[in-house]
Amino acid sequence: MADLRRLVNSQMSALIDGQYGCLDAAVEAINARSGQGVCKGTLSKRLACQFGWPVDDVIALEDACARHPVTRLMARRMSGGAETAGGSMLLHAGAIAAEAGDAVNAILAAQQSQAAHDGAQAVAEIDEAIEALRRARGVVMAQGGAK
Repeated sequence: MADLRRLVNSQMSALIDGQYGCLDAAVEAINARSGQGVCKGTLSKRLACQFGWPVDDVIALEDACARHPVTRLMARRMSGGAETAGGSMLLHAGAIAAEAGDAVNAILAAQQSQAAHDGAQAVAEIDEAIEALRRARGVVMAQGGAK
């Protein structure tokens, strides 16, 4: 259970750093969505693993930025061995290579055209590549890579 707690904490830390940039913005998102009076000190203690993360705060932060790393982590716990089968790492590696190649092509196209829709397409392809990396990371961690 301690490993899961650290994993949830690292996901929340990455979410706050990557999407909110600071604790103040995360506090505002939680307070606006849940109506609770969460303060910066509470989030700081949670990030230091002194407190766990309440489900409603996790949901508030995930929903506010439309990213759901902890929810995906919990869903992976329920899927059992299907995602951790030996061959799935090769499938994930192939997906990463394909998505990264698509992202590079879209970036180069956007650089050459300077059109707004090409830039938007590049961002979408980059997001897909990042998601492929996250899925592979989840498999590695489920196989014991988070120790």
